[in-house]
Amino acid sequence: MKIIKKDIPAEYGVLIQKFRLIDDTFFNVCFDNYTEGMQLLLRIFFGRDDLIVKHVVTQQSADNLYGRGVRFDVLAEDSEGKLYDCEVQRANEGAISRRARYNSSMMDSRALAKGEDFSKLPETWVIFITENDIYGAGCPLYHVERIIQELQRPFDDGAHILYVNGANRDDTPLGRLMQDFFCENPNKMNYKELAKRADYFKAEAEGVHTMCELMEKFGEKKLEEGRMESARRTATALIALGKLTLSQIAEATQLSQEEVERLAGSTGA
Repeated sequence: MKIIKKDIPAEYGVLIQKFRLIDDTFFNVCFDNYTEGMQLLLRIFFGRDDLIVKHVVTQQSADNLYGRGVRFDVLAEDSEGKLYDCEVQRANEGAISRRARYNSSMMDSRALAKGEDFSKLPETWVIFITENDIYGAGCPLYHVERIIQELQRPFDDGAHILYVNGANRDDTPLGRLMQDFFCENPNKMNYKELAKRADYFKAEAEGVHTMCELMEKFGEKKLEEGRMESARRTATALIALGKLTLSQIAEATQLSQEEVERLAGSTGA
């Protein structure tokens, strides 16, 4: 199905092509009710070809009468009744340990009916896919588990936290998956399950219109954030090439001189 270009605002069309799975808006729309895609992720994360995902929902809110609520990026349940909260985080501060703890607690708060025995509490996983290696140790995965310190034994409460290092893009199943998360072009993705889904929302009329409606809902602020992020990526690439002055890059990307200088400093240029 082809896009009718006149129906798509030009700015929307450009932004849609720039979206990647690591961007939470695109991650949410691509994985909404997409059990096949979520099953691919979890099988790679856990090295289990037998893992079966039964349900997937995105942007599920968990209200808290006494304090802050939570909106989960993607919630999934497998055939064994295990629950997964999968979050994408581009900024390190969005994946701090206490946020993982809070998400875990809010998953638990929804899991038992009144009067139900605590032994019925399901096993849960909070998973952060991060753009950066937030622990700086070069590990593809970081597993977080409670232990009984004096005994050096697992506490075994069924609550787990997993950090997926998006900076690891080596030639392994996980590394290739992370390559896909940072890829704008579906034709260059490694996994057909993700490529087909991304292509639907980038190149087919119905999917593109869904993205346009979503961006209209988020409003101009989100559009500007998307434009700025795209401009920063372009500026970073131009800085790395070393062919233009910082002033020329600022003019080409419509970023401020100060922002381009900051990007140059962070890349060591």
